[in-house]
Amino acid sequence: MRHGVQTTHPILRLKPWSPAAFMVALFVLGAAIALRVLLDSLGATCYFATFLPAVLLASLVAGAPAGACAALLAVPIVWWAFMAPEFEFSPLTLADYNSFTLFLLGSTLLIWFAELCREALVALQRLESSEY
Repeated sequence: MRHGVQTTHPILRLKPWSPAAFMVALFVLGAAIALRVLLDSLGATCYFATFLPAVLLASLVAGAPAGACAALLAVPIVWWAFMAPEFEFSPLTLADYNSFTLFLLGSTLLIWFAELCREALVALQRLESSEY
């Protein structure tokens, strides 16, 4: 608190289980899909390249539940929209299962990292408010 005004860090403004937090997750997923379509038109085939930053951003801004929602929704989106044949659910190969598993493991680490950052911001905010 500085000069009687309580400051809240912009990252901490959204409550993790609020509808707005899940709207953030859907928004970043939409942006990741749009960027992935652009990369697809350029010939890139890395399925989850745009979804990992989306999971990190959703987790940082809206909390771990929103990040987990983004990660879990990314799997069927990639399976349906970007894996051949496109726009249908086809049987998965072992390589596809491995891609999904690696994406979910990486997403788990990003969500955990984002949660640690949010907790550090809360601790820093408490420390700053106790100094004044």
